[in-house]
Amino acid sequence: MPKYLIEASYTADGLKGLAKDKGTGRVKAVSAAAAGLGGTVESFYFAFGDRDAILVLDLPDNVTAAGFSLAASSTGLVAVKTTPLLTPDEVDRALKVKSGYKAPGKA
Repeated sequence: MPKYLIEASYTADGLKGLAKDKGTGRVKAVSAAAAGLGGTVESFYFAFGDRDAILVLDLPDNVTAAGFSLAASSTGLVAVKTTPLLTPDEVDRALKVKSGYKAPGKA
């Protein structure tokens, strides 16, 4: 199943909600949401800095991951950045793709 890196930053009101739900409550809520989409939470960490939470989710596909991200962001309580993750095997296969791309000024 594809993996997605989710980076989340809470707004001030989102942090108030976190204080109410607690960290474990947010893990349960996100795990339930992922399960409802046919996925799972591989890891969930809170962090210092620009991002308040860092997660890795297993989700069925890009459309499902986008739906999760849009739903979370639409609350206005958290900003979400979603990055699809590639396995080393997928990178090896991608390196074999011949696109014919020409760099600017090199055509």
